[in-house]
Amino acid sequence: MKQGITRWTLFAISTLVMVACRESKYLESNEYLLDKSSIKINSSVTLARSKKRQLVSELKDLLRPKPNSKFLGFRFKLWVYNIMGQPKGKGIRNFLRNKVGEPPVLATMSAIEKNRSVLQNHLENSGYFHDTVRVDTIVQNKKLTSVYTANIGRQYTIKKVEYPSDSSNLSREIQMGIKNSLLKPGDPYELDVIKNERARIDRRLKQKGYYYFNPDYLLVIVDSTVGDQKVDMRVIVKRTAPEKAREVYRINEVTVFVDNEIASDTNQAIRASKQYDGYTIEDPANKFKPETIARELVFRPGDIYNRKEHDLTLSRLVNLGVFKFIKIRFEETDTVRNLLNTYYYLTTTQKKSIRFEVSGITGSDNSNGGLITTTWRNRNSFRGAELFTLSVYGGLERQNLGSGQYTNINKLGTDLNLFLPRIIAPFGIARQNKNPFVPKTRINAGYEFYQRTDQYTLNSFKTGYSYVWKRKTEIEEQLSLLGINFVSPTNITPEFQDQLDTNITLARSIERQFIIGPTYNFQYNTLLRPRRGKNDFYFNGNIDLSANLMGIISGADINHGKVKQIFSIPFSQYIRGEVDFRHYLNFSRNTILASRITGGIGYAYGNSSTMPFIKEFFAGGANDIRAFRSRSLGPGTYYGGNKKNEFVPDQPGDIKIELNSEFRFKIFSWLKWAFFVDAGNVWTLRADTSRPGSMFTSQFLQQIGIGVGMGLRLDLSILILRFDLGVPIREPYKPAGMRWVFDTENQVLNFAIGYPF
Repeated sequence: MKQGITRWTLFAISTLVMVACRESKYLESNEYLLDKSSIKINSSVTLARSKKRQLVSELKDLLRPKPNSKFLGFRFKLWVYNIMGQPKGKGIRNFLRNKVGEPPVLATMSAIEKNRSVLQNHLENSGYFHDTVRVDTIVQNKKLTSVYTANIGRQYTIKKVEYPSDSSNLSREIQMGIKNSLLKPGDPYELDVIKNERARIDRRLKQKGYYYFNPDYLLVIVDSTVGDQKVDMRVIVKRTAPEKAREVYRINEVTVFVDNEIASDTNQAIRASKQYDGYTIEDPANKFKPETIARELVFRPGDIYNRKEHDLTLSRLVNLGVFKFIKIRFEETDTVRNLLNTYYYLTTTQKKSIRFEVSGITGSDNSNGGLITTTWRNRNSFRGAELFTLSVYGGLERQNLGSGQYTNINKLGTDLNLFLPRIIAPFGIARQNKNPFVPKTRINAGYEFYQRTDQYTLNSFKTGYSYVWKRKTEIEEQLSLLGINFVSPTNITPEFQDQLDTNITLARSIERQFIIGPTYNFQYNTLLRPRRGKNDFYFNGNIDLSANLMGIISGADINHGKVKQIFSIPFSQYIRGEVDFRHYLNFSRNTILASRITGGIGYAYGNSSTMPFIKEFFAGGANDIRAFRSRSLGPGTYYGGNKKNEFVPDQPGDIKIELNSEFRFKIFSWLKWAFFVDAGNVWTLRADTSRPGSMFTSQFLQQIGIGVGMGLRLDLSILILRFDLGVPIREPYKPAGMRWVFDTENQVLNFAIGYPF
């Protein structure tokens, strides 16, 4: 066996060597493949390791072009490009060469010299004055390696900074912002920091009404002759800055044009406009109620011009979701009083649209089928920028139960949603027009018909009234004041009734349920920021309450036979909480270590002895613990089944703990790979005689299920197709001491759309 392994190892090594040698075979006699580029730092003073690594990283990022990419140590894309030759016309060879392959990156002396100059310039801009960069090249087997060596001394630092000190209003405004200056004595000299400081001063002045000011009107004079590797800085306003840039401007009139071309006769349009709350609104087709637009405008006549409020209004109008294009224009109307007329040009988007979605379904429970969804959207339904959506869906699924038996699952339903761009409440709420995100009131209703031909039929109804708002880009909150969910089973077959009479868990899955109560959801997501960092975070927390106040007032107590009802149906009473925390460590744009900790707990009391089935927790599945079949793991040490070709009923729990970690990286632009580890389980809070070992105890850590696996992801731009193969390595339902396994017989292949987390 060892000899066989050695042979394969030698074969693999020799193959890689052969491929590597052929990388430069197709080059012309005067061409060289750019093998790699490296940076060396020679410092005449002691340089901290962290500072040296940072400087090397900065310089290396500036090098162009980048060598051909490598996969498992060799240039796979270049190899594909070379072996495909020169295909004529379209075909598989053309696709592989130009889509999968990558042409050779050649080394040229002009590019190398340009890199040296760029590195030299970067060092000078970073305060390493009078230092030099030299470059050496090494050629071997028609491959060129370039080594850039930076010889540096001590970095120049800032000794003192002076700002305009004359008595003008402009200078006083600049002086008042010195505490927020980016130029601080003792800090290193950085050209980028100087540029950012000019931009900071400009932003502040724009906030104070200096509409015509520009960062180019600021000059930072640097004196490097003060000695001791230090510089003095003096910030001044250029003498050539126009007088208008030194004046504060106010808003005169605010006019809004709906679907009006900028080149049209503005004066004639204004004469036909409506006046509302101090604004002039020209809407010839009467598409919007005047208050709908006026509510989102921040500028008011007489206000001092403010860039923040300028951007704020644009953001609020965009977030209404009814405008395709938004433009704003300022026109100086009074040069004595420094007044600006403000004109908004709003171009509406398509009001109505319809969308069809068709999806195929294949499950690890031997089920196959399809689902068709049609969604109709109506923007600005009632002239108030409302969004109304109506979705109708239908599906058919056929499941093989084994022994030649099949069942059909039919699904038909509809969802209605109405989003209103404001908070509608019985009590007064202050107008939040200083927030760029428009709060929304959501009213929704839905119905679903679900039929399993060999067992039962379920009819479910839902409705809700909620608020959705955002404080900032990464934070969103949702409060559902009223949520009602009603589920009623009918047409239960005699055969299935016999199963319900002996299986409490199965009976709970289709029992009549009446859930009524509020929910609150908080979400924090740094992935929504325009500029993502090395570390990104996601947190979602949810609190769900059902009939708590109603149960207390009515004196409901199921343990003493006091079961209260609504419409002859007992209502569910519980408290439920759930959290989901994720961390993304970004090594590069396409190399990420994603980790997740999630879980929750639900406690039924008062009018209920158990949680509603639809509010329980489950473990296993394509977005969960992927080495176990969907919703089949647990609870606790109970075994519900995980074998292939075996029907496994859902296994609910009151408590869930789950941990996931996944390393993602790119193979090609459209093909990505991942390795993952998933762990977790669910438990019940109370003993369940039909599922021994399901109760949560102090031994819960010994009952964690663990799976490992790898996945393939096809990035098709509009969606990501995901294939994950998971293998259990710890099965909690096995006897203690025998739970660590590598159970390839029960491996699970998951197919899904999008990432699991």
